[in-house]
Amino acid sequence: MRHAKIMTPMEAAQAARRAEPTEQLAARRRRARRRRLVAIGAALACGVVAGGCSTGQPGPIGRGDLAEAQTFPYFRVYWVGRIFEGHQLAAVDGLKGYIASIGDSVYYGDCIQSKGIFGGGSCQLPLQVTTVLYHVHSNKALGSQRNILVRGVPGVVYDQGHSIELYTGRVAIDIFADTFDHALTGARLLRPVNAPGSANGNLPAPVFCPGLYGATEPAIERVMQSLPGQACQRAESNEAFKKAVQSY
Repeated sequence: MRHAKIMTPMEAAQAARRAEPTEQLAARRRRARRRRLVAIGAALACGVVAGGCSTGQPGPIGRGDLAEAQTFPYFRVYWVGRIFEGHQLAAVDGLKGYIASIGDSVYYGDCIQSKGIFGGGSCQLPLQVTTVLYHVHSNKALGSQRNILVRGVPGVVYDQGHSIELYTGRVAIDIFADTFDHALTGARLLRPVNAPGSANGNLPAPVFCPGLYGATEPAIERVMQSLPGQACQRAESNEAFKKAVQSY
């Protein structure tokens, strides 16, 4: 599927993001995610109040909202379908809600049943899937983590097992969940919402060398060394050249 070329303002935003330190980018993504979850939680809470405080799941999103994601033009956006483990698709960002440095997200379930309308800490959805154009960085800033292989592509588990980031095509897919089981199940069910594809088989290999940090198993190393265009070999050569220049 061919996608529209990203507009000049978008290119400028992405160039600025590439220059941003990894720690600052990670912190900004966390803050943006919290703001979005608060907004979604508030919207769902309003719906419950209007419905007499029913504890049922929210209804499916409207066709227009889903079309926002289905017609997203810049890159493949991933989801797991209309329902995840009994939880309805609750919201999508689409083009209107798109922030280049944060990516585009789909959200499942609500926080009302387990948290109450107003209390209980931060909103923890069963699943959120965020797709963002990858920029070169090291995963060291993610803190405690372990590298994994899911659907044939490298990834990393972090945030005490509540989050998984996978690398495919030109993008990184961040999977945020309330449990590790939900995060891993979500990763295994990924498919594009705005392009042909299915949850069966491997995801497309990344065209870049992911900045994995820490130990990697032999199976992951084999995948990394066989990426299109010898991406990791070229990255290693560029890094070696940079160090050699700096040493003079």
